[in-house]
Amino acid sequence: MAEGWQTALAVAGMALITYLTRAAGLFLVNRLRLTGRAGAFLKAIPGTVLVAILAPSILGGGLPEWVATAATVAVAARFANLPLSLVTGVGLVWLLRVIA
Repeated sequence: MAEGWQTALAVAGMALITYLTRAAGLFLVNRLRLTGRAGAFLKAIPGTVLVAILAPSILGGGLPEWVATAATVAVAARFANLPLSLVTGVGLVWLLRVIA
């Protein structure tokens, strides 16, 4: 049990560093005015991160993942609404996995 406090201290330290890193990023972004290519780059980051996270699941998945991906792309193209697209994809892949 003597190692319990060391584990708790390590977790608390990692949480603090993670928080400080994110807080510093928000602090800097709110003070910078980026235009042109740099602004376009920052605006594209959320979509590219999402694709990087989801691509392995889609490519390695089966029919539910492919159908949900197609539906998500269709909803995104039609409505240009990220939350609606995400709900569509997650809900459809869940439903198809439950049915199959």
